[in-house]
Amino acid sequence: MTTFVDRVELHVAAGSGGHGCASVHREKFKPLGGPDGGNGGRGGDVILTVDQSVTTLIDYHHSPHRKATNGKPGEGGNRSGKDGQDLVLVVPDGTVVLDKAGNVLADLVGHGTSFVAAQGGRGGLGNAALASARRKAPGFALLGEPGDFQDVVLELKTVADVALVGYPSAGKSSLISVLSAAKPKIADYPFTTLVPNLGVVTAGSTVYTIADVPGLIPGASQGRGLGLEFLRHVERCSVLVHVLDTATLESDRDPLSDLDMIEEELRQYGGLDNRPRVVVLNKIDVPDGKDLAEMVRPELEARGFRVFEASAVAHMGLKELSFALAEFVAKARAAKPKEEATRIVIRPKAVDEAGFTVTLEEDGLYRVRGEKPERWVRQTDFNNDEAVGYLADRLNRLGVEAALMKAGARGGDGVAIGPEDNAVVFDWEPSVTAGAEMLGRRGEDHRFEAPRPATTRRRDKQAERDEATQEFEGFEPF
Repeated sequence: MTTFVDRVELHVAAGSGGHGCASVHREKFKPLGGPDGGNGGRGGDVILTVDQSVTTLIDYHHSPHRKATNGKPGEGGNRSGKDGQDLVLVVPDGTVVLDKAGNVLADLVGHGTSFVAAQGGRGGLGNAALASARRKAPGFALLGEPGDFQDVVLELKTVADVALVGYPSAGKSSLISVLSAAKPKIADYPFTTLVPNLGVVTAGSTVYTIADVPGLIPGASQGRGLGLEFLRHVERCSVLVHVLDTATLESDRDPLSDLDMIEEELRQYGGLDNRPRVVVLNKIDVPDGKDLAEMVRPELEARGFRVFEASAVAHMGLKELSFALAEFVAKARAAKPKEEATRIVIRPKAVDEAGFTVTLEEDGLYRVRGEKPERWVRQTDFNNDEAVGYLADRLNRLGVEAALMKAGARGGDGVAIGPEDNAVVFDWEPSVTAGAEMLGRRGEDHRFEAPRPATTRRRDKQAERDEATQEFEGFEPF
């Protein structure tokens, strides 16, 4: 059964926004109480957050489809819909978020670091929010915007200061078990370690983490063995430690050839040339191993490596090794630039910036792309003529109609708003008539202009009294 997963494909969907409500206030003696439709709630986001207590991506391996909740629709009485709940997905420290093409979207390092993988949709406005001095009684509301849907790839790169690399059964697991409190699986057969193991080492005042990477073999950078699957775990390490087996029973192997092979695989993988190297000649507790270590040590030092002889079984040379690694880690930490507080830079858009583009495609179709036009189209109920007229007014005020004329569009030409896979296509006319205009200006209700019946009766009675008063004033006594 799989217990460690460091690469998954995750399908995330944010919540859609709730629809706005088109409602008219109704109360006794108030037949025209005005619009009171509430706004729809916002859809929930899908957020990836680092939690250092999590060490694997196995949860998303078994259930890769995750969705946030939708916003609730608005209701009458100016009651807005409830916002959808954000879906927070915890990931291990060192998780890299990529898209399907392999582009890095976020590198999540540090407890609490978060990234919004899918943005929730906006809630639609109710007719109460759409009312104005000119549009006193809108008979429509805006629809909620659909939430984002995205396929992302999560890759875990272990966050450690020191990485132990070497052939299978070179003794890496034994070293990390005696240098730290880690308890990896140890056995006398190749590929005992199937997952990276992490341990914490204290050397004087320096505390650092050490990772045991599964054994590398020739061709690991091309996918042989377990190398390619776990080579990414050494990318964040400050120091690489070559663990060489001086007591191997294979006749075609020796410490120098093992070192050359591992270095070649690291070179082909790329990005690790600037990391300092340390060589550990392991298993010197074996008589032949001690002799071989003394033979190859001058050659390794001549190559510029700092060499240590050690034995995990006999606990030989471990103190010197741990303090030497602490020195390398301290130097690497000191060389890192200090983290500065994130500066918030506000770049307002120019007042005369259109915010959309109009392009003529090969098939003669004019395509409008822009954040506002596409959002307005998504939020329009095309079954409501008044809503369509409202959309036409908004596009006209934004300058879309003028831009189409400038691009050479004529009446009857096809116009598409949105991307190719999800666009609204219509035959464009410079003056859009939705039908509601025949009754007056869009959104207006002439019933508001007409006096109410009670008011009419009072005016009629007052007029009768005024007329009777005038007749009495004109009467002459005998």
